[in-house]
Amino acid sequence: MREHYLVVMKVGDRVRVKESVIVYHHPNHRNQPFDLQGMSGEIVDIVREYQGKPISANFPVVIKFDDSRFRAHLRENELELVE
Repeated sequence: MREHYLVVMKVGDRVRVKESVIVYHHPNHRNQPFDLQGMSGEIVDIVREYQGKPISANFPVVIKFDDSRFRAHLRENELELVE
């Protein structure tokens, strides 16, 4: 039997993208496919509400990557905590 552990991520945690995620808005690769796999950064927000109302965002975790200007919205299952 396989055990499942719930990993609770919170604002301020350091994370790394653990699987291939292609984006087209990276500042150094604008309008070109760029893979985020292996990049690390910090969680700056977890979107749970909009204008005071609860929402269920598809990509709730906002990451500010070590590449200073770049942020992206990702899913928790695309990330792993970095110690």
